[in-house]
Amino acid sequence: MSKQVSVVVPLLNESESLPELAKWIDKVMHTHNFTYELIMIDDGSTDNSWEIIEELRSGNSNIRGVKFRRNYGKSAALHVGFAAAIGEVVITMDADLQDSPEEIPELRRMIVEDGYDLVSGWKKERFDSFIKNRTSKVYNWAARKMSGIQLNDFNCGLKAYRLDVVKNVEVYGEMHRYIPIMAKIAGFKHIGEKVVQHQARQFGETKFGVARFIRGPLDLLSIHFV
Repeated sequence: MSKQVSVVVPLLNESESLPELAKWIDKVMHTHNFTYELIMIDDGSTDNSWEIIEELRSGNSNIRGVKFRRNYGKSAALHVGFAAAIGEVVITMDADLQDSPEEIPELRRMIVEDGYDLVSGWKKERFDSFIKNRTSKVYNWAARKMSGIQLNDFNCGLKAYRLDVVKNVEVYGEMHRYIPIMAKIAGFKHIGEKVVQHQARQFGETKFGVARFIRGPLDLLSIHFV
């Protein structure tokens, strides 16, 4: 049975934040009377994230879980989440509580009422490290120049999609940061942006690694040549 909203959450070693995240999402959905599913993809966690997901799932039939045997990366997790999603609107967000579920109703409205195919969050005020912020600015500038899509924050994890968009883009490598470009190539041209609240990380450490300095630009070049 179709849902109004699918929330897809890729995660890696985020056991401490998962109970609060699930509770927060559930509260927002019930406040706005949305039918929903929450799909949590455990990307090879080495902590007890999967055990937490199983506990949450046993107490809430809206929660679904997928477990990877090893770490495949965020793009692979999103690929599986997109394949599983059945909601009319698909929301992606990170598991670390830096993305606010309170943004979901307005993101959904922009898809359903304003007719956007994709709405990307813009973390105008960020709580990330200096290196991550500077790297993101370089990526965003290059992505705008290459694609002609005037987004300020291509890599924001908080995004909303019309269901047929996620069924027609193939996410792999580190391509998740360039999904708006792939959506445009696939013929979905009504792409918008919304300023979203960004919060400081409460638990654990960022999964941002040095390898992304190399993979990100290479994937952007790959999209350009395709």
